[in-house]
Amino acid sequence: METIRTAVVGASGYTGAELVGLLAAHPRFAIDGLFGADSAGRKWEDLYPGRAHLHRGEIRAFEPAELAGFDLVFLALPHGASAEAARALAGSVNRVIDLSGDLRLRTKEDYRRWYGRDHPAPELLGTAAYGLPELFGESIPGARLVACAGCYATVSQLAAAPALSLSRAFADDVAITAASGTSGAGRRGDVPLSFTEVFGDLRPYRVGGHQHTPEIAGGLLRHSGRQVRVTFVPHLAPIERGIGATVILRCRQEVSQSTILEAYREAYAHCPFVRVLDPRNGLPSVRHVSGTNFCDLAPVVDESGGTVVVLGAIDNLLKGAAGQAVQVANLAAGLPETLGLLNGGEVETW
Repeated sequence: METIRTAVVGASGYTGAELVGLLAAHPRFAIDGLFGADSAGRKWEDLYPGRAHLHRGEIRAFEPAELAGFDLVFLALPHGASAEAARALAGSVNRVIDLSGDLRLRTKEDYRRWYGRDHPAPELLGTAAYGLPELFGESIPGARLVACAGCYATVSQLAAAPALSLSRAFADDVAITAASGTSGAGRRGDVPLSFTEVFGDLRPYRVGGHQHTPEIAGGLLRHSGRQVRVTFVPHLAPIERGIGATVILRCRQEVSQSTILEAYREAYAHCPFVRVLDPRNGLPSVRHVSGTNFCDLAPVVDESGGTVVVLGAIDNLLKGAAGQAVQVANLAAGLPETLGLLNGGEVETW
């Protein structure tokens, strides 16, 4: 069986490390190059000695010409740098999967507003398929450029989409509060992200200005055909990895618990990485999805509040990043979306 020649650009970060671990065990994707900036010249296994049994190899400085002819390139780079890399690779590699936020929004004006800088490659905006397979999977097979959904945006859209598609039972506003582990900020040494600063705290941030807000609203518009007002309040939680989200939708008419549960089960009946839980049997927990590519959801009717509350949990580094990127790459390459992610595809956490 022919292997698919694969590279990871940004292999030294947390997301890059997850990608390397998944790709090393993938039956079709063969790692043929690890690239980075500050880590160039170092051995990947020296950066992640606990994962040395998964892969060994030197991280090289990123030179686009060195990747010419590659079948598949994952970009696990910071915002700004990723779009520049995608532009440099255009036409010379078969397929690019971008894990940053650079290509998720549609216009340079939106990018400027939400990311606070000019877009480095505006000609690429609107050209990438959006990598959230459960809602937009039809656009991914054969795609040459895919912008993977953000971590918060993934769990939020999966939590809200079935309810918004349930006729007009719900108002056009969605309130989301979510807490993420510190790994979501990347592998860096900022004092506010140190163990001493984070432990024992729960800290909101970027209220009213988080870049996933327009991504969530745009995705829900494309999926439901409804212009939705999104209020999104993220928090930093004193955990290493994972996201727990609470999505609140206001009811315009009475909705029963059995109706909403059935709607969610039907919506995700053919989605192997979404598990819809009956809230009578338990609610989603970050612990239960850690190290996997699953998204657990539980819709709950709150009769006294006139709302449906949908609880969701994902691993921010997997379903929110690297695992979803492999799921997307599988679909883009015409492979089963679960390949390398189920039946032993769960990864070892730090």
